[in-house]
Order: sequence, then C-alpha cells, then structure tokens
Amino acid sequence: MKQIAIVTVSRSDYSIYLPVLKLMHSDPLLSLNVIVGGTHLSPHFGSSAESIEQDGFNISARVDTLTDSESPQSITRSMGLAINGFASAYSVIKPDMLVLVGDRFEMHSAASAAVPFNIPISHIHGGEITEGAIDDALRHSITKLSHLHFVSTESHAKRVLQMGEEPWRVTLCGAPSLDNLYKLPLLNKSQILERFGISMDPAPLLITYHPVTLQHDDTEEQTIELLSAIEQSKLPTLFTIPNVDIKGSIISTMIQAYTDSHNNSHMIPNFGTEGYFSVMSHCAAMVGNSSSGIIEAASLKIPVVNVGTRQQGRTRGANVIDVDCNREAILSGIRYGVSELFRSTLSDIANPYGDGSAAEIVVDKIKNAPPHAILIRKKFNEHLD
Repeated sequence: MKQIAIVTVSRSDYSIYLPVLKLMHSDPLLSLNVIVGGTHLSPHFGSSAESIEQDGFNISARVDTLTDSESPQSITRSMGLAINGFASAYSVIKPDMLVLVGDRFEMHSAASAAVPFNIPISHIHGGEITEGAIDDALRHSITKLSHLHFVSTESHAKRVLQMGEEPWRVTLCGAPSLDNLYKLPLLNKSQILERFGISMDPAPLLITYHPVTLQHDDTEEQTIELLSAIEQSKLPTLFTIPNVDIKGSIISTMIQAYTDSHNNSHMIPNFGTEGYFSVMSHCAAMVGNSSSGIIEAASLKIPVVNVGTRQQGRTRGANVIDVDCNREAILSGIRYGVSELFRSTLSDIANPYGDGSAAEIVVDKIKNAPPHAILIRKKFNEHLD
C-alpha cells in the first residue's frame, strides 16, 4: 500500500484538496496521511482542523507554524518552525509521495523539509502567475523541488516546461476545486441562514481580500480604499478572514471595525468548503483579490471585481472585472458587476480552469507513478518546441 502524505495549512487549500482527499481516502491501494498546520490550528480562523475530522479524515500530524505577529521576521520564523515540524512528521509517516498545492510559504517549508528524506513531491497548481505577491517566487521554487506537476491550464503547463521539467512529469488536469462545484450539494438560502445566521436576501457582496505582499507598506491605505467603496455601494457584505501574511491582522482588524459599525456587514471566520461555495453561488458579486474569484467563480457565473495587482498575470474568465485599488474604481466595478447588463453576459461563459474532473486525473497519475528511483532522479529538459 502506497503511503500518501498531504499537507494542508488553510481553509482555501483544503477546498482545493477535498475532491482528491475523498478519492484517496476510498482507494484500497492508498493510505492517506493528512498533515495540518497554519490557520487550521488557530481559533481565530475557526479551528478548521475540526472540520477536516468531521469530513471523515484522520489527521496524522499537526504542525504548529504560527507565531505571534505577521512581520517579515515572524513569517521567516514561521517558515523555520514549519520545516522542523514537517520533518518530524515525515520521519514518523515515511510517505512514498507528498502532495502539495499552490504557493503558501508553509507549503514551501513542507517541500524543503522533504528534500533530505528523498520524498517525491506532487505539486498542484504550478506554473501560475501572481505578479503582486511573493507567492510567485514560492510557487516556482516548489515546482523545482517537485517531481510530478498537476497544472490547471495549457499555458501553466508550458511555464513548468520552461523551468526545465521533463514533459512526462507534467499533467494537465484543470483545477481540483472545481470538482466541488459539480459534486458537493450546495446550500440554499434558507440553509445558509440556518447555519450561519446570515440572510442572502438581498444578495450580498462576498469580500475576500488578502495582503498584497509585494506592497505590504500600502496595506492600510489599500484597505481604506476598499472599505470606502463598499460603504458607498450601500450593499450588504460578507467578509472572510484574510490570510496569515505580512499585515494580514491589520486587514482583519479594519474589517472587524467596519462590520461592528455597519449592521448589514458580517465577518465569518470559517465558512467551510460547502458553505463558502454556497454563499458564493448566491452573492451579488465577489470583490477582493482572492484566487477563488479567479478560478471558481466563473463556474457559478458570478461577477468578480478583482482589486489591485495581487492576481495580476493569472488566467481569468470573462466574469472578472479588473480595477485599480482606489475607491472610485472599485465602486465603479461593483456597480457594473451587479448590473443586469453585465450579469446577462455571463450565462454562457466557459471556465478556463476546467470542467470539474481534475481529482480523478491526479489520483490515477499518483497511483501509477513510476518507481521511486525514477521519480526522484530529475533531469533538466533543455529542449523546447
């Protein structure tokens, strides 16, 4: 039986993993080991590790990566703590394959810790671009540390090949999170009201806004611009909690102050995968700078007002309205996004990130991966068409 370790450090990456986890959990040839860290272990973020267990997955290891602040020095300290913690987990689990997703600094630590153990790494969502964040450097570095690559579009596959990866290691599968939208039973408005105590009538804005890590000195000013635009829109709003990144807590504090003074606004620590996509499906529009607006919202035909540079360079659908991070541009984008004129154009849009069949491709490829000796010895591919 092949021992598979999967590292999850936030509610967002867990939603990407979920379809893959379900297939692996039910496969008699695979032994699934879930390693949790990051915000999953924080009460401030809803202690989402409990949700993972409620979904039926055993947690094999818990890695404490959080420190008491979000300064560059503290983030660096978190990366060091994570490397030590993941190394301890690997020494016990002894995985035949490690599965990672995306571009978080905790994921980079998980990949780095695997190197001395000669653990093959499967990386999901490599080759993507987010020019406004340090994520680009982390994502591309994880690519070079990995041995199998599961990419979401053809252009992302090309970028991985441009980094010298051998073609047989690269698999185009689409975005696994889209599988949730086709397989999870989403909540209706009454069920959302019962579970979260929030009304979806009238339809609110769903705000998911994270620090722009290449511009963290401007965090307060950018958040003021966002909140001013939302206030001027006069629409009800639902906020998620920002990532644990440099100055993420400042954004959280400003959002909390806003919701405390606006009766039509709420901040929810942890919607969970089903809850988040359910709320997304009923919202008037998404506003912010989250990859969920870029990747998943198109499948639900939801307008997205993408604010600022954080997602710059990422492939996007026709439902995305890109605006600068100033209140006038954001407000204009919101008004256009919720208009019947714009929403009427979304009924036939295609999602460039796939059709919801990624998980089966990922699991099949991992199950049938070459022997360890072949996987672990990488060659730099010099030749491109």
